[in-house]
Amino acid sequence: MPLPVVLLILLAAFLHASWNALLRNGADRLWSMTVMCLAVALASLAATPWLPVPLPASWPYGVLSALLHVGYNLFLVRSYRSGELGQTYPIARGSSPLLVTLGAALLAGETPGPLALLGIGLVSGGIIALAFRGRRVALPGLRYALGTGCFIAAYSVVDGLGVRLSGNPMAYTAWMCAGWGLLMPAVFMAWRGPRALWQPPASAATFATAFAGGLVSLLAYGIVIQAMALAPMGAVSALRETSVLFAAIIGRLFLGETLSWPRVLACAAIAAGTVLIG
Repeated sequence: MPLPVVLLILLAAFLHASWNALLRNGADRLWSMTVMCLAVALASLAATPWLPVPLPASWPYGVLSALLHVGYNLFLVRSYRSGELGQTYPIARGSSPLLVTLGAALLAGETPGPLALLGIGLVSGGIIALAFRGRRVALPGLRYALGTGCFIAAYSVVDGLGVRLSGNPMAYTAWMCAGWGLLMPAVFMAWRGPRALWQPPASAATFATAFAGGLVSLLAYGIVIQAMALAPMGAVSALRETSVLFAAIIGRLFLGETLSWPRVLACAAIAAGTVLIG
């Protein structure tokens, strides 16, 4: 994979770790996720007048991806409620590269080389290992975490196929994200009532933080979609999930979190896998 593409995906991974940190700190994660999606929609809609319309062949993929993203949002929030964050998040993120690699092989004929395949396995294995540190994983949390991983893999493969038919990756990203970003608030208001979105559970600063997180998430995933137009989907997915490694580093340097030897070894496996993929 070209080095500039690798560096862009690693930047996306860092941004992804950042917006997930913003979501995890929210008191009402479903509300925070919805505000983030609203920000995604507004920014995407603002960009569409300056971009061409994606080629019609990509439209079904964009619609399907928007629906899958809503499912991902709901499962992600539920997984946070059903299990320990330190367990459910790595399982969700670690399972997706393997599933994306399988989906890309079946639907796009992409077969990674031996080194890239080993790298994908090391990244996924290292991420999942972070969840198992001498503790049992609660069954509900495991179920929703694996469901989240399936949604991640599904929308990743759909977007990888769609962007290659779109004629313009930025246009595909803007239109798909506009649809996703509008669907999520609609689902939220149907669930909790139309007024719930405008009665935040915390201060205006919390709204601003969630809104900023949405803009960061849009930039991060826009980079990933651009990368999938240029590189194999499985490798892009694995590099993207190194966000877990960035999260561990940020936690150690800025939040005072400890890094046990098992976590260090898991992070080393992720780093080694990244090198093999790149």
